[in-house]
Amino acid sequence: MWRAVKFTLRLFWKLKAWQQLVVAVCLPLALFNGAVGFFGNSVVFPLSPFFLKEKWQALKTYGKHRPLCLLTGHAELGPLSDAAERRYGLPRGLMRAIVTVESGNRAHRISFAGAMGPAQLMPGTAAMLGVDDPFDPAQAIDAGARYLGQQLKRTGRVDLAVAAYNAGPGAVNGSVPKNGETEFYVAKVMKELRR
Repeated sequence: MWRAVKFTLRLFWKLKAWQQLVVAVCLPLALFNGAVGFFGNSVVFPLSPFFLKEKWQALKTYGKHRPLCLLTGHAELGPLSDAAERRYGLPRGLMRAIVTVESGNRAHRISFAGAMGPAQLMPGTAAMLGVDDPFDPAQAIDAGARYLGQQLKRTGRVDLAVAAYNAGPGAVNGSVPKNGETEFYVAKVMKELRR
């Protein structure tokens, strides 16, 4: 191993200064995004400079969560979604559809933007909703359903509530925003809901 390190350092010092700078910036970024992709079961562009703060928060939260959940496990996501739908007056199957589209029914998902858990809560949204551990399905799904219920009451339409869940309430004013993401997200959730 020491030989490999020496060899790598020799190669590094043979590079031109601008090449060393590129390696010094790109390598940590690639390792960081690789960790997000690996631990978060997602695809993250290795050199993405976006959402670094959110991804860092997600990795820290995951690091706190994972040892405990290895010992205790998690409840099934489906029954948690069903109970949350009843609790917050959501249409039957809506929270299940959200969890399926958001995380592929994976409790430990981290998105390319740093959204966490089965309900894909961003760090700020999780804090706003009082969620200590967005990777804990019981907390995350309950908070996601509560938030979705608030949006449903505000908008009066399921498609608009789903759009607000994705794009934020400020982006939804009487119609689904056409931003290259939300309109496709709403279509996927509605298709999953019909299923």
